[in-house]
Amino acid sequence: MSLSLSHRPTFNGMTYTPTQLQRDLTPTALHSRSCFSTSTHHRKKRNPSALPPRPTLPDSDITHVYLKGSGPGGQKINKTNSAAQLTHLPTGIVVKSQATRSRSQNYTIARRILAEKVEVLEKGDESRVMKRQERDRRKKASSTKKKRRKYRALEKGDGQEGEEDDVGDGAIGPEREKQQALDEKTVQTGDGNSAEHAKAPAIEDNAGNPLSIHAPLKPA
Repeated sequence: MSLSLSHRPTFNGMTYTPTQLQRDLTPTALHSRSCFSTSTHHRKKRNPSALPPRPTLPDSDITHVYLKGSGPGGQKINKTNSAAQLTHLPTGIVVKSQATRSRSQNYTIARRILAEKVEVLEKGDESRVMKRQERDRRKKASSTKKKRRKYRALEKGDGQEGEEDDVGDGAIGPEREKQQALDEKTVQTGDGNSAEHAKAPAIEDNAGNPLSIHAPLKPA
């Protein structure tokens, strides 16, 4: 016995076959449709202490030559044209680099230094070099301030410990004075109950001889 549908079911304004309807109404399909993302695109905040991008110079404003280096470094420096010298035509600034034995690396270093010098000349305190120096100065000042605060706290703690040691060793309070006096009396009398026995009157026999407190009295 078989059943046939005379019409195709509709769902959300769309017509489905029984197989499609069964596939689309599974728990997994319904869950995937009901889920939606609540995340929003957040624009990354700009760090106020971030440095501006490195300056660049057009090739038309630069001329370069390779020269022999000087100073320590061996024959590779002194007898080969590995040092790069760049000149900025608009300003006349000249930069020479012989940091490495590689000609290409020296050219790259000299070009970066030349671009920084030109930017400092044009922008002043707003240049990357000046801002980097200011940032380093602030970091150093902050680090020095933290160190001073730390040493001040350590010195304060050592001073308090010294005062406590003085009170415990040299300075004597009223209660400690009383206890010390009582201990001295105990040592002098040689008796554990010195406070009471030291004040007890002396007892003598008929002949005037002193008797011990614990000795029995002789009958008269």
